Amino acid sequence: MSTQSKIVPAQLTPLGAAFAGALGACFSNAVVYPLDVAKTRIQATSSNAKGKRKDEMTMLSVLVDILNEDGISGWYSGFAATMLNTFSMQYAYFFFYSFIRNAYTKRLAAKLPPGSKLPALSTAAELGLGAVAGGLSQIFTIPVSVIATRQQVGRHVNAGESEKKKADNSFLTVAREIIREEGVTGLWLGIRPGMVLTVNPAITYGVYERIKTIMLLARAKVGAAERLGPGMSFLLGALSKTLATVVTYPYIMAKVRIQARTADSDAGDRNDLPAPTGTPKSKPKQLGALGLLVNVLRKEGVSGWYQGMSAQIIKAVLSQALLFASKEQFESWALALMVMFARMTTAS
Repeated sequence: MSTQSKIVPAQLTPLGAAFAGALGACFSNAVVYPLDVAKTRIQATSSNAKGKRKDEMTMLSVLVDILNEDGISGWYSGFAATMLNTFSMQYAYFFFYSFIRNAYTKRLAAKLPPGSKLPALSTAAELGLGAVAGGLSQIFTIPVSVIATRQQVGRHVNAGESEKKKADNSFLTVAREIIREEGVTGLWLGIRPGMVLTVNPAITYGVYERIKTIMLLARAKVGAAERLGPGMSFLLGALSKTLATVVTYPYIMAKVRIQARTADSDAGDRNDLPAPTGTPKSKPKQLGALGLLVNVLRKEGVSGWYQGMSAQIIKAVLSQALLFASKEQFESWALALMVMFARMTTAS
């Protein structure tokens, strides 16, 4: 075996896979970012919001309203924070997922007889590994997600016209405002539904990897290429993300409202009893995800749990499908850079 064959990496390390995945996620989210702003505003509109035509709030109508109010720049509210959140979230997720998956498969391989081929992981194993990776990444990245959500929603949900014009929506200003109103723990608003939502990427990647494995095995039997093309990766990504979104959407909506603090208006009817004379009216207590969902169910029925789901699916499916289609290309580029770096190190 030559020296060159020893130094050229056969596959991406967890860090390389994480970097490639994060770049792909930023690219896919940047392409559909205006849709992300629109779907966030639809989700953040509470049942008690005034002046909101919930039945008429389509993605297109919200985009037109934003354009009329803020111009094209309004379509990119919180863009920098969202890209930072996307990169850090996806980097952390892909890193933890690759690291944990590699460790798990190595442990399985150690139990097999020498020379035996490692069987494909079960769907349950893929879901479990994805959930663990998602939970770890949530803990470290949710503060940026909270700030990005507030920037996307802006003062359009809870503020009047005069306040909207004066509002400073910069990253640091929003962060200071959250800390002033909620304390440092306010940066982790929505962590509980966020942890529940770790099943979303787990379902997405579990279904994707499962179908991909089946298709590759079928292609190998007929002597076809041992790699899916971008078009097929796009379709598989769209299918897996749609399934994950439908299953987890009520918690997605609840998380957005909690982070945007529009859940307070849903809690308002529980604090409408007159206070004793001379007692200042207290701020409505923040509803948790379950309390919010119960209130929405009571007021709007099951359909209230799925307000804005079409916008979520359009944005999420396009973004995830683009991610899957571009991720392998980014992985190829990352692997090429690793090979180039290995050769340069050897030459020096």
